[in-house]
Amino acid sequence: MARMHARKRGKSGSKRPISKAPPSWVKLTPDEVEALVVKYAKEGYPPSMIGIILRDQHGVPLVKQITGKSITQI
Repeated sequence: MARMHARKRGKSGSKRPISKAPPSWVKLTPDEVEALVVKYAKEGYPPSMIGIILRDQHGVPLVKQITGKSITQI
């Protein structure tokens, strides 16, 4: 059913994971993830693009879950 004021449908979308612990299926160590972030930052990628690359190519769901720091803090 459509929303009353927005003239659009639905509310579906992906949600971020609730748990703060890193997933068990991620094979990269925190040091490796930090090295990848630094490498892509030196190549000139913005933080949002670094997150997308890590998600799509390296299977890292959230950098903060694994390293304890956000991409901009690294």
